Amino acid sequence: MFLNSVNIKFKFNKYTGYCFVLPAVVYMLVFIGYPTVYNWIISFQEVTARTLGNNVYKLIGFSNFNEIFKDHSFWRSMRNTFYYTVWCLVFQFSLGFVFALFFQKQFILSKPLRGFIVISWILPITVTALTFKFMFAQDNGIINRVLLYFGFINKPVGWLIHGKTAMWALIIANSWIGIPFDMLLLVTGLNNIPKEIYEAAAIDGTSAMQRFIKITVPMLKPTIMSVLTLGFVYTFKVFDLVYVMTDGGPVDATEVLSTYSYKLSFQMFHFGTGAAAANILFICLLAIALLYIKTISRDEVI
Repeated sequence: MFLNSVNIKFKFNKYTGYCFVLPAVVYMLVFIGYPTVYNWIISFQEVTARTLGNNVYKLIGFSNFNEIFKDHSFWRSMRNTFYYTVWCLVFQFSLGFVFALFFQKQFILSKPLRGFIVISWILPITVTALTFKFMFAQDNGIINRVLLYFGFINKPVGWLIHGKTAMWALIIANSWIGIPFDMLLLVTGLNNIPKEIYEAAAIDGTSAMQRFIKITVPMLKPTIMSVLTLGFVYTFKVFDLVYVMTDGGPVDATEVLSTYSYKLSFQMFHFGTGAAAANILFICLLAIALLYIKTISRDEVI
């Protein structure tokens, strides 16, 4: 009798768990799995504004991929995406680490200031993009006004109408968004390091720099890997920030893979080639995710 009740309870708990997981699985399949599969399907078909109404698409194999590989704008957008992502990660991680080390210290205003900084991450990206677009405006932008006031420039600079400066305006805006995110994750990782290790190292006569290099960085490695991976994914797939601030311009100086795919699909109505460009973006992110999983798995084995 007792064994039967235990078996019934076990089955009940098992199926209860399945019921809790089922909504998440259905959501993933409907809103992530189906669009991903459908996007791969149309990337091998000729889907344009002309064929879209017929609902009959011609299978053309890798022609869409060959077409974008021959397009100079694709390679420009690929370079821009990596350039933008790498520099954003450099600034976000570096400043986020500095803020994390600072806010790890216990002082009166640490929690209020930390919450105030997080506002930049909480704000909708379109709001942030519009704000920075006005700040970098040539005529009435506050950045030009401040630089003119202190004599750093002699005349207003068109930050968003020149290729190099427009890209750096995007990098600054995205870094402003990402720094609090990196800071929060790194602060959590720092707080999980046992204080006793630092105390023992201090008794042994190690310096603060030695404790940082020999204790903080190695024990923070899983957190650092997570921060860099998430930062790469969120930055590499950027769309709304670029679309609102520069729309990929001037010319294609700030064109990234997401805006390139969007323009092919919804401005030029070449849905097949747009899907192919989006799949290139998907492959890049998948490679980073697999590299992250392999690195974490290797560290756990060691």
